[in-house]
Amino acid sequence: MEILSLPGQTLKGKVWLVGAGPGDADLLTVKALRVLKMADVVLYDALVSQEILELIPKEAEKIAVGKRAGEHSAAQHEINQLLVTKAYTRKQVVRLKGGDPFIFGRGGEELQTLVEAGVAFEVVPGITAATGAAAYGGIPLTHRDYAQGVTFITGHCQADSRPMDWQGYANPHNTLVVYMGILNASIIRQGLLNAGRSPHTPVAIIAKATTAEQRRFIGCLAELEQLAADPALQMPALMIIGEVVALCDSLDWFTAEQQGRAEYVTQSPQTAMVLTNTLGT
Repeated sequence: MEILSLPGQTLKGKVWLVGAGPGDADLLTVKALRVLKMADVVLYDALVSQEILELIPKEAEKIAVGKRAGEHSAAQHEINQLLVTKAYTRKQVVRLKGGDPFIFGRGGEELQTLVEAGVAFEVVPGITAATGAAAYGGIPLTHRDYAQGVTFITGHCQADSRPMDWQGYANPHNTLVVYMGILNASIIRQGLLNAGRSPHTPVAIIAKATTAEQRRFIGCLAELEQLAADPALQMPALMIIGEVVALCDSLDWFTAEQQGRAEYVTQSPQTAMVLTNTLGT
């Protein structure tokens, strides 16, 4: 679709392509927060957490343009046109994306549109969903004894012109991170098994990573389809496949922290005060 500028109007603003990180507002970069606070309009994705959306200035125009499997609220060409149009009518236009906008975020496509329309822009990278989920899930994506590399792929498994490289993904010395793969868990499992990856390879699905609702679903490659079908699993979620997942229990700091907070909240006022004083020293 051809992108239209506004004839007779002067380009007024600039577009900031901002990565919101995986969910925890504390993981926003300092620059991302500064840019968000000065926004006149924010176009945000469905993967941006409510905690981060609450940081948007109350007077700013907020436009939901998120895309989820089976629930597309805006076509990509419509988002592209909105960015150009808003740059003519607003000074600070923020395009807010979950994770990092250059990792399966279609950020490059949106910037190409801005280049063609002559719109000024700047990119503020964010912590990726993969690195955030892995860190909060107790899983080092690389480890000298387990994985010498990591591969990020999208799990849509439907691009006939670009078939999935299952042979490459099945490398036992690499960690495989699958974005948007829950609905195709069966295809991913079978593809990796057919390529020679062991059915006993540890896997993790991490849902709502870095938030208070984070859940981990741990098993092996042979069980991937059952893990993905767990009724307790809520989106967004991604898969981590590889030997490094075996470390998730021993390195699971986040679950312990969450449990500690819950125990703290249930203490009596007197005990809570003692704990507060102890933690503060």
